[in-house]
Amino acid sequence: MGKIHFLLILVIGLGACTTLENRSKEKSLARVYDKNLYLSDIQDIFPNNISHSDSLIILQSFVDKWVKEQLILHKAELNLTEEQKDVRQRLDEYRSSLLIYKYEQNLITQKLDTVISREEVQAYYDENPSNFSLEDHIIKCLYLKLPIDAPELYKVRQLYRSEREEDVQQLETYCYQYALKYDYFNEQWIPFTNLSMELPNEVRNPDRYLRYNRYIEQMDSLHRYLVNIREYKLSGTVAPLPYVEAKIRIIILNKRKVQFVHDLENNIYMDALNKGDFTVY
Repeated sequence: MGKIHFLLILVIGLGACTTLENRSKEKSLARVYDKNLYLSDIQDIFPNNISHSDSLIILQSFVDKWVKEQLILHKAELNLTEEQKDVRQRLDEYRSSLLIYKYEQNLITQKLDTVISREEVQAYYDENPSNFSLEDHIIKCLYLKLPIDAPELYKVRQLYRSEREEDVQQLETYCYQYALKYDYFNEQWIPFTNLSMELPNEVRNPDRYLRYNRYIEQMDSLHRYLVNIREYKLSGTVAPLPYVEAKIRIIILNKRKVQFVHDLENNIYMDALNKGDFTVY
């Protein structure tokens, strides 16, 4: 580390200079065969306000990585045929693809309509029900986790099963005082497995359980768990729209992007054709 420490001081000193010496006179950090890594090659690898010790680690890591890359590159140069080493066509193809992609993405950002109405979502959902078959059971529920000695348990049992607004408010007041966890998951659908992970005992045969039970009550040595399953949908059935709405919006937006690029390519082609900008022999 002593040599690296010395080189780091040189790097810092070099960064303070306003001009650089010719590379042939510059201090080399490492050499692999006929290639050198110079101080000026690493001026931008250090984040701002980094400590001296962290700078040493970054420098050491960068030099080691560079050396390994050059050694592997040297082996490749020796062992590949001239045809295999000719990557100019691939580089040109990659450059062309990258430029086209960036141009298309810029236009998409500027001009694509990203507003998706509720009617569009509903229409896509209605037209493609087979795309939204549930892979898991899902539920809407109320979940309570209480200390084992929480007071007025008889009252809580009545309140957490009730749908009356005044009972819900009473339950919330009670839970603010005593519950370790009180969650109705923003009244959204959640996978049943998410709830199962919150319970100490496995619910066996959840398919059958959900068909015939609305309430779950479990306990361990420290806590009591109460669940009111307000709605459920079994795996294999069509997911409710709110559960897949975000997914549908992404699908619609991606379809718009594909159509936008398709129309863009066609418009450019027809414009060039009309202007005589290309000829096919």
